[in-house]
Amino acid sequence: MKVGVIGCGGMGTTHLLALKVLSGQMDVEVAGVSDSREEYLEKALKIWPGVQSFSSGMELIENMKLDAIHICLPSYLHKSHAAEAMKRGMAVFIEKPVCLNEKDCIELQVMQKRTNAVVMVGHVVRFMKEYQYLKGIYDTGQYGDLKSLVMHRIGGFPVWGSEDWFSDPAKSGSVVLDLHIHDVDFIRYMLGEPNAFKSYGTKLESGMINQIITAYEYKDLCVIAEGTWDISPSLPFEAYFRACFENATLVFRSTSEKSLTVYTKEGAVLYPELKEAYTGESDLAGINISDVGPYYTEIKYFYECIEQGKEIQTAPLSEGIKSVELALQEYFFADANQYKNMI
Repeated sequence: MKVGVIGCGGMGTTHLLALKVLSGQMDVEVAGVSDSREEYLEKALKIWPGVQSFSSGMELIENMKLDAIHICLPSYLHKSHAAEAMKRGMAVFIEKPVCLNEKDCIELQVMQKRTNAVVMVGHVVRFMKEYQYLKGIYDTGQYGDLKSLVMHRIGGFPVWGSEDWFSDPAKSGSVVLDLHIHDVDFIRYMLGEPNAFKSYGTKLESGMINQIITAYEYKDLCVIAEGTWDISPSLPFEAYFRACFENATLVFRSTSEKSLTVYTKEGAVLYPELKEAYTGESDLAGINISDVGPYYTEIKYFYECIEQGKEIQTAPLSEGIKSVELALQEYFFADANQYKNMI
């Protein structure tokens, strides 16, 4: 399968690295790359020497016959490129958030229905081993009922985006649709839609939300999730969850050497052995991601579904859109309910 990657910045580089590993195991080959910045194209060509390169994603889509396209562009550019790729018969892997507004979501759904395109959204947390373990414990009831779940995803303000696009909520969706949506999506994936929620946020001087805390209500269960882009770009990134079951508590901290710990009701402390399908790290992406493994896993799943003619069941377009819809509701709730208004 001939593949194109649009956007060779941090996330695009992560995809290129994962595809390089995958190409040694499956009939998958990057044939074209695009980026408006020459230095990023040069970096991409070091990973995939000799492939065709373009200065724009639309140019790549219009001039290459490809089986699949990876859209790793700033969020506000997702919809236009995905729609055009679908029209031309390409399978589409689109990074999260799939869109930034309801109108674009509807138009992509219509386009997928019209073209019958294979579309997957890059909600990589669904493929991370610690989160898969949590979902497995919840689904099997191994430690009894889940009593509470607290999650956070925090880090310094992202300064690596081209033309500072993260700072413009019309382009990034703020921390809510760019970072917090990871936990929004996983909560929905594991627990379904909440019965209700309340969100509160803080803002930067520019007026953009940079912190959101949401409490979700489920039957006999409360879930709290925080997403923060700190005012300092130097605050280390951390993903975290604490899941309290009847008979054990699971704690995940991405910054710990042993990332997942199980504390049983009897007092035992366990460190589950979790194996990644691929273990590899690289700092080439230049962002707060070095572990390529989960991205390899989700991309492999995407191509296995294409090869075998199977429907995308983990992170299909419909799920990506539902997570955007909930995140947008939280955004508007938080925008109207800042902490300073609660004092």
